[in-house]
Amino acid sequence: MCRINKNVILALLTLTSSAFLLFQLYYYKHYLSAKNGAGLSKSKGSRIGFDGTQWRAVKKFVMLTSSQNIPVFLIDPLILELINKNLEQVKNASHGSTSECRFFCVPRDFTAFALQYHLWKNEEGWFRIAENMGFQCLKIESKDPRLDGIDSLSGTEIPLHYICRLASHAIHLVVFHERSGNYLWHGHLRLKGHIDRKFVPFRKLSFGRYAGAFDRPELQQVTIDGLEVLIPKEPVHFLEEIPHSRFIECRYKEARAFFQYLDDNTVEAMTFRKSAKELLQLAAKTLKKLGVRFWLSSGTCLGWYRQCNIIPYSKDVDLGIFIQDYKSDIISAFQDAGLPLKHKFGKVEDSLELSFQGKDDVKLDIFFFYEETDYMWNGGTQAKTGKKFKYLFPKFTLCWTEFVDMKVHVPCETIEYIEANYGKTWKIPVKTWDWKRSPPNVQPNGIWPISEWDEVIQLY
Repeated sequence: MCRINKNVILALLTLTSSAFLLFQLYYYKHYLSAKNGAGLSKSKGSRIGFDGTQWRAVKKFVMLTSSQNIPVFLIDPLILELINKNLEQVKNASHGSTSECRFFCVPRDFTAFALQYHLWKNEEGWFRIAENMGFQCLKIESKDPRLDGIDSLSGTEIPLHYICRLASHAIHLVVFHERSGNYLWHGHLRLKGHIDRKFVPFRKLSFGRYAGAFDRPELQQVTIDGLEVLIPKEPVHFLEEIPHSRFIECRYKEARAFFQYLDDNTVEAMTFRKSAKELLQLAAKTLKKLGVRFWLSSGTCLGWYRQCNIIPYSKDVDLGIFIQDYKSDIISAFQDAGLPLKHKFGKVEDSLELSFQGKDDVKLDIFFFYEETDYMWNGGTQAKTGKKFKYLFPKFTLCWTEFVDMKVHVPCETIEYIEANYGKTWKIPVKTWDWKRSPPNVQPNGIWPISEWDEVIQLY
């Protein structure tokens, strides 16, 4: 029995010693050599990190896109963050001057680039060239959502994403399409049935969980780790856009069916739509200068979602703004833009509403939204009586969409928002509407004290 115990103890000691030796070797290789060997390596003229998988994959991809004139720019969030922290140093770097790989050698599964599809002249053949360079590539296509409902075109597919893998690293090429309103759009990355789910760790992709929209960035060429690449001239702005880039479409197919039966092409309707579009463009420009977020609300939101257009009998443009985004100079900014104040109801603390007069008797109504624990609301005021009303909405977030050739915000939770305001029958046009009684989400909210009427009921 004692003999067996001695053997077991000897085996355990041997195993422990081996494990400790392996740990020492690992520690030396990954930590000490990186710290203490850096100076030695530089003195011998070697280039640190340039034998890494990430850099080799990026180098080959940059060579490919350069030789084939493929209009790409770097959009990888991790790399752009690092570049932004060292922007002046990056701007002053020259081709081949670096001795250490500081950006593209950072451990990660993907490097993301954007492809400007409208500038791409030679799509054919680059897949074959990429494969000849050692890449395994995957092309992800889908239908253009804007063509939904057009029988002759609705099946047309457009490229949305390319993923090219080299060894253990992959390049994610996000296809940016030019859209009306001078912005760039990319589609949702949906994996079809034949695609190998294990090709890359798709869940780690920074782009593609949903469709996205971005301002068209101005680009600049820089040298990153010895490679010449294009990046957004303002990396901070692009990085800020990423978490708020989600994009949703109006219901193109249903809208085309809607207009087959209920289209209004009278001169009056067309004139109103033109004036309303110009008013919306002016309002968006004014609020952008102020740095104030807004979204399509009420009838304008309903028109966008139901018929992808302005409701011709609505007679106004409706916008929503979170009260925390209110700016004290908002009224003067609209007046300077040529839109006189028509009325001001409520106050910043309670039920604020502004209305401005556009041309051709088209109004701009701005409703300010207040957030409670489990819902949001905006207020209304009856000028003659001082009665207050409250319109309740389930909590919502903001997404981008396209409306009358503009990139604008709408509630991401569109159905819930519209049903709160118009009920389950929102698909059916209603031309008679009482703002005090018709909305299912309206409720009485008391009455303004007569002593406050001069402040909370201002008519012009």
